[in-house]
Amino acid sequence: MLAVSDFFPMWDELPDGIRAKLLRASRDRSAEKGARIEPSGENCVGLILIRSGQLRVHTSSADGREITLYRLLDRDICLFSASCMLHSINFELGIGVEKDTEYYLIPPNVFAEAMRESAAVSNYINSIMASRFSEVMWLIDKVLWKRMDQRVAAFLIDEAALDGSACLHLTHDEIANHLGTAREVVSRMLKYFESEGIVKLARGSVEIIDFEKLNAFAE
Repeated sequence: MLAVSDFFPMWDELPDGIRAKLLRASRDRSAEKGARIEPSGENCVGLILIRSGQLRVHTSSADGREITLYRLLDRDICLFSASCMLHSINFELGIGVEKDTEYYLIPPNVFAEAMRESAAVSNYINSIMASRFSEVMWLIDKVLWKRMDQRVAAFLIDEAALDGSACLHLTHDEIANHLGTAREVVSRMLKYFESEGIVKLARGSVEIIDFEKLNAFAE
């Protein structure tokens, strides 16, 4: 099983006091598929270190439409669950549990103290922030410049790689939420792909039949 130290590449360089505080404060937690973590405002839960599972970080519009910003997998650190400690973050994000997840939770006050006392911890967290920002910018590029058929095709390919299966257990509503668009748009694209022999649709699932053609649309 992953230890707290496995999440910090500079662990051996940290002062003994900081290492002791992080180990002493960390708590084993779990979340079931379908649960939601709401880290904004007074509900700041702390730093999440994912041992196993899958989380989805997303944002929502005023009318409730969602778009997936990125996923978090094994060995990832979820910063926005501790957004109350990151003073430059002034927007709200939601965190959904896509697979049963086991994680360590470090309280926000301990996380903030470690960042104040250690330049190494602070620099590492900043590098993670920069990486997440790059992912969001990549998403914005797709939203602004890619056609919807390209985005749907790329999403299906990414999901197949993530799940290790050509059969994706996703509804049209769920795909629309990931892409930040309307269900009707997704349904129209999927039906077109089906007519081209690229996918096979069933209730609650999409099976990819022809990866080569789907890649051609994505590119």
